[in-house]
Amino acid sequence: MKIETLEVAGFAPALRGMRNPKDSWHLSDSYMCYLNPTPQYVVGANDMKLAQNLIKGGTEHRKFLRMINVWFDADMPRYFWQEFDTYHHNTKNSCSTMHKLLARKTPITKEEFVTCHEDDDVMEIIVTRLEEIRKLYRNATFSAFKERLLLRAKRLLPEGFLQLRTVCTNYEELRTIYHQRKHHRLEEEWIDNFCKWVESLPYADEFIIK
Repeated sequence: MKIETLEVAGFAPALRGMRNPKDSWHLSDSYMCYLNPTPQYVVGANDMKLAQNLIKGGTEHRKFLRMINVWFDADMPRYFWQEFDTYHHNTKNSCSTMHKLLARKTPITKEEFVTCHEDDDVMEIIVTRLEEIRKLYRNATFSAFKERLLLRAKRLLPEGFLQLRTVCTNYEELRTIYHQRKHHRLEEEWIDNFCKWVESLPYADEFIIK
């Protein structure tokens, strides 16, 4: 399981927009710093104070958080994505089960599944059968037979199968997910992976966590 940040954008327009209700743009003190190898947006003391007050005011006041966008890749098990999909997020692109599982040229291995070591013997059997189906699929010439093989693979596929998604979301959505999942029973998936990743984002402590 792994999560990788692709891009974080929108701090400048988001912080400008948060000052619109009081026409206080002249008090903004945030800026782009180019001293580091990677340019970094620095939130000034005045903007941080206003942002913190708006965040404390609730969702109707912290609308600027919805304008800070985040794109990330996550290779997580299917059961994680089922829970993740209960939340609203802008959009996502997932790896096709057919192409990741059957249409590929490389063998299916246990490393592509999240499982408990107590069930290793069962997983060996499932992975072996899936690999047999993959080989049949690769050599099949009739579309009806290939469709049948795909159906068999999908029905046999465990929920621990890792699926890669590219997701577009924002700080407000991440704030909601973080606070609802930071004590979740799926500790490795939500706490050790997703919440730790959220904590690594720029100004996550000030805008998301607190």
